[in-house]
Amino acid sequence: MPRHLRNADARRIAIAAQGLHRPHAPTTTTPTPTAAQLNRAIGRMGVLQLDSVNVFERSHYLPVLARVGPYPKQALDALLHHDTTAASSSKTPARPRLGRYTEYLAHEATVIPVADWPLWQWHRTAPKRPGFETWAAEHRALIDDVLAEFTDRGPLRIRDLDHPQNVSLGGGWWNKNEVHWAAQYLFRRGDLVVVGRQRFERVLAPAVDVLPPEAHTPIPRRDAQRELIRRAAVALGVATLDDLADYPRLKITDARPAVESLEADGVLEPVTVDGWAKPAWMQAGARVPRKVESGALLSPFDPLIWYRPRAERLFDFHYRISIYTPAEQREHGYYVLPVLIDDEVVGRVDLKSDRKAGVLRVQHAHIEPAHADRAGELAERLWPLLRSAGEWQGLGEVALTGPGTWTPTLRRTLTTLDP
Repeated sequence: MPRHLRNADARRIAIAAQGLHRPHAPTTTTPTPTAAQLNRAIGRMGVLQLDSVNVFERSHYLPVLARVGPYPKQALDALLHHDTTAASSSKTPARPRLGRYTEYLAHEATVIPVADWPLWQWHRTAPKRPGFETWAAEHRALIDDVLAEFTDRGPLRIRDLDHPQNVSLGGGWWNKNEVHWAAQYLFRRGDLVVVGRQRFERVLAPAVDVLPPEAHTPIPRRDAQRELIRRAAVALGVATLDDLADYPRLKITDARPAVESLEADGVLEPVTVDGWAKPAWMQAGARVPRKVESGALLSPFDPLIWYRPRAERLFDFHYRISIYTPAEQREHGYYVLPVLIDDEVVGRVDLKSDRKAGVLRVQHAHIEPAHADRAGELAERLWPLLRSAGEWQGLGEVALTGPGTWTPTLRRTLTTLDP
């Protein structure tokens, strides 16, 4: 018979698997997290999802904050070569630089270790959307020209290409010219590799110039997908087939044989979980933590909650990001961060970094109804997280500037803790 878990067990396993099981309450004596700690946090997640919205802070900084505590954002920038790799301004070949990390569509747009590049060869060589393939066939000469310019000039942002068709079309973020789509096609196919970012724009270079020799070693599709599912199982702790498939964004038809193979080899063991309608798996022999002591503000794209059906199943937490919702239809604000306390997601806060005023604005604070009777106790746990987040952002004040079911309690807590 499969091993049986309570849902509380599954929550603790999942939180510990993500490295979120220890609090990171900052003090004046707390040492600054090291590059090794940042690398370990990224390694534990496997991928670091990117998103451009920075009303509070860009998403990829936040999962690291939740796992290691306040750290200099420049340290993560240095690891990822963000705003540190200059694009070549001349037409003479530049010496490309590639660090420990690059990017690929390994969940969505995500940071991955360069060492993982071979695991995605099957994805890069798979046919693209029919419309994209048709477009590429019709624009083969343009694609070749774009690759040739990258080859001649070295690392570049797309905007730095000199191709005559590389002109602004106006109309906002999504209205891109054909040169942009040619570079995107080359990136998706693996001919161009991300070596860093400038002002959050990718800096790309030819793969043949920057990847180490071992990165070109192909891994058979089935073997690569099996390894991706194994890693997903480690990162998730306990997971259904849907959960495992979502982590590397595989089709169920690809994930199922990988799970069956891992189970047959004794790597994964089947389990049942209270309240879960579907079977689940976990690492064979894994233990259930007796307790976890968590305290974190979660990015909307944190791996713990990025698959919304799993967040609902684990935490009874119905969550949808609101940045794409019309203002009049938003229930909890714009950039809404779930609040993890111990082994529960107890509420959500809408944060804005008002850099001009030097204030972290809490524009909405909501406590989940199941935890309303603990609003005061949980507010005392949340307030240091907010204060720490403000200091991490270089903001001197945290201000409750909006409504929400948790706001009155937080305001009283503020008065008590920061009179």
